[in-house]
Amino acid sequence: MTHNVTAATRLFDTLPLLACDPRIRIVFTRTGSSAFDSGTAEFLARHGVESIPWAEAVRREFDLAISASYGGDLHELRSPLIVVPHGMGYNKILGNSAFGLSAEWLMHDGAVIPSAIVLSHAEQRERLRSACPPAEPKAVVAGDICFDRLRASHGLRPSYRRAFGLSGGRKLVVISSTWGPHALLDTAPDLPLRLAEQLPVDEFALLLAPHPNIVAGHSSWQFGELLAAAKRAGVTVPDDVDAWRAAIVAADLVVGDHGSVSFYSTALGNPLILASAPTHTVDPNSPVAQLLATAPVLDPHGDLHRQVRDAIATHDPNHYSAITALTTSEPDASPAILRTLMYRTLELTEPTEPAELSALPLPTVTLTVPESYLAVVRVDAEGVAHLTRFPAERLRAPDSTPRGAHLVIGVTEPRRRWLQLADVVVGVSGPGPRRWITDTLAGLPGLLLAATPTESGRWWFGDRSGTMLSASGDARACRSFASIACHHLSRGKRLAELGGEWRIDCAGRTYSLVVAPSTV
Repeated sequence: MTHNVTAATRLFDTLPLLACDPRIRIVFTRTGSSAFDSGTAEFLARHGVESIPWAEAVRREFDLAISASYGGDLHELRSPLIVVPHGMGYNKILGNSAFGLSAEWLMHDGAVIPSAIVLSHAEQRERLRSACPPAEPKAVVAGDICFDRLRASHGLRPSYRRAFGLSGGRKLVVISSTWGPHALLDTAPDLPLRLAEQLPVDEFALLLAPHPNIVAGHSSWQFGELLAAAKRAGVTVPDDVDAWRAAIVAADLVVGDHGSVSFYSTALGNPLILASAPTHTVDPNSPVAQLLATAPVLDPHGDLHRQVRDAIATHDPNHYSAITALTTSEPDASPAILRTLMYRTLELTEPTEPAELSALPLPTVTLTVPESYLAVVRVDAEGVAHLTRFPAERLRAPDSTPRGAHLVIGVTEPRRRWLQLADVVVGVSGPGPRRWITDTLAGLPGLLLAATPTESGRWWFGDRSGTMLSASGDARACRSFASIACHHLSRGKRLAELGGEWRIDCAGRTYSLVVAPSTV
């Protein structure tokens, strides 16, 4: 049974333990009870599963039913029901009780609905016994299969970072938001953009991991529009709802709230800053409540760059170990326990080979860098040019523009005001670089310089005097030289004087580049 996309993702962790058995046929159904059902049918269709209507699911008898949530008419099922959690245990208060541990969710007409209630840690059994005594005999402590996959993947952290495109010491900050009025994106919807504006582009990458209910509560189109400025500023917003898993394996910091992603990341040993810590929304006896009471809270009016930098630099991976030990009481054993439970319920002989899971797939999304940015250049006594970049979105607040910065814009949908303010424009690869530079400078009279790569990979740089320079090498170094050239042009030098060998430092990584007059 799938209530929404979130619940469906947890089922796809669990069901592979059965799906490889030819004796078993698996079908899906949607309860239709969730206010966030939008997109669920499409999600299941992309996975290629067989789906049946809910009316058919409650009419037929199955040997086993599995759900990763409560709600709806689960009591109408004519099949033994196993319910697994769809997050890090049972923490949130819905109504007057902890979701999934009270009679409100577990009982109907005086009877316990599930045949088995899967818990990830033994501490949940005590809370279940206190909240709904008749349900306690149905409890099965089976660990956390999602966390087991995260643990299995953690040894491959360098591979996840490489797949994300992280290099040269660039830090990955994951911004995680659960759903609801007290979640990060509800209380601070501009925080992803503000973080991007304050963090140097080449030192930090940002990835947003929103709860699927947020998208379902709007639409994918509107959600994209809400985040358009943040995405222009370099915040990566993956389409894959499971991208958060690889992201927290690769992360250097999570800025989060009371959702499961923040807790899972902390349990992996990552630093955490809470942008929202609504303790009244979670069970006070839950592990999440303990983390909310302990972790540092972001000062939204303070220096965000300093807070991020300090959280990473001063972090002790074992600081929260007493709390995160409550993630699972059966580490790495969840596949075996769950498979035994499901086969026992099915009354089938369990396969003899060990129940195993796979590490997470490598991410297919590359972390983005803003195409338009404010650049600050400093040339030291040894002639090394040091470049620091910030997203152009920082121009929203003119008083926060870095001193001495110039504006570099790309040609993919730049803002109209940026076209008027730009000092440098960087084109996309194509033929005829000399003509493109000349025409672009004529069309944008405020420009000092235009730069573009050619189809061969060689870069051209031109100013209003008609001087053309070119260089070959690392694309980041060539793009950086456009800012170095602009810095010198704004101080009265001529472009023709800037040929020769350059050393450019960007976020601690030094590039060498030879620039020469263009003769073609």
